[in-house]
This record gives sequence, C-alpha cells and structure tokens, in this order.
Amino acid sequence: MMLRRLYDWTFSLAQTPYALYALAFVAFIESSVFPIPPDILLIPLILAAPNRAWLIAGICTVASVLGGGLGYYIGAELFDALGKPILEFYGKMAAFGEFKDRFNAYGHWAVLTAGITPFPYKVITITSGATGLPFAQFMIWSLVARALRFFIVAALLWKFGAPIKDFIEKRLGLVFTIFIILLIGTFYLVKYL
Repeated sequence: MMLRRLYDWTFSLAQTPYALYALAFVAFIESSVFPIPPDILLIPLILAAPNRAWLIAGICTVASVLGGGLGYYIGAELFDALGKPILEFYGKMAAFGEFKDRFNAYGHWAVLTAGITPFPYKVITITSGATGLPFAQFMIWSLVARALRFFIVAALLWKFGAPIKDFIEKRLGLVFTIFIILLIGTFYLVKYL
C-alpha cells in the first residue's frame, strides 16, 4: 500500500512545476553522496510526461555531471585532509601511488563504465578527484557517459512508455523488489570486489 502511494506521488510530482527541480537535485547529490540513483524519479517523470522526455533527460544529465564535479572536489580536497594521513599511518601510501597510476591510465574507462551502468557513479567521481585524474578529462567522459545513460532510458520510455508503464503498475511490487536487489547487489560488489 505504501509503495503504491509513493509511486502515485511520484507521478503526481511530474505534473508540478517542481518536478524538474526535484530531479535535478537528486541527480546532483547522487553523483557525490546520495545512495539512490536518479532513475527513481527519471523513469516516472518520463512515463508521466513522455513529450518532455528529452528535456527531462537533459536536466538529469547536466545535474548529474555537475554533481560529479562536486564528487571530484570531495576526492581531491578531503583526500588530502583525511585519506593521506590514514594511508601513511598504515604504511599504504606507496600502494595508493601504484593504484593512482593505474587508475589514471584507465580512468576514462572507469568514468565511462560507472556513468552508464548501475555501478555507483559517486565512487568513481570521488576516486577521480583523489587520484588526480585530469578534471577536464573527467568532466568530458562524465558528460558522455551520463548523457548516454539518461538519453537511452528517455528514448526507450518515449518509444515504449505505455506498455512499460502498464507493466510497472501491474507488477509494482516485483519491479520494486528487483530494483532493491540490484541496488544492494551493486553496493555489495563495490564493497567486496
């Protein structure tokens, strides 16, 4: 019952003048600190207003990339204050140096992969800042990845929205359960791999 109310509320949010602001806010903070992906709002907003699919995807993309910039800043500035002393205390600063070199050699692939897949993008935004991946390179690959992800979702929902909406509404519990399993599974993979 509560899940249905949340779903209905999200669809009613799409009809308000605040819908795009809410999406932008969630997309921004998800890229640096928030654990829930913006798809939780992106999908219902596009399903509720398919004629605005491209605008919704564009706002989500821009906000997410700007939030990625904040994540990069967190990695760059807070790592020096907190991360380095901890690594030095445990004698792991040399190991971080090796990791940093490897990450920066292939960092654009990490940004691209995390930006498109369900992998928590915030992990890569913060790591990119901590390792000193060139900021311009980080932002370009973030823009490419996030645009691909959100515009592909928008295109699919724009084209096949009505059947998808019917499927979600008829099987809301199942869809929500699968979403939670994928979310927890992704966090588990990040933590243990």
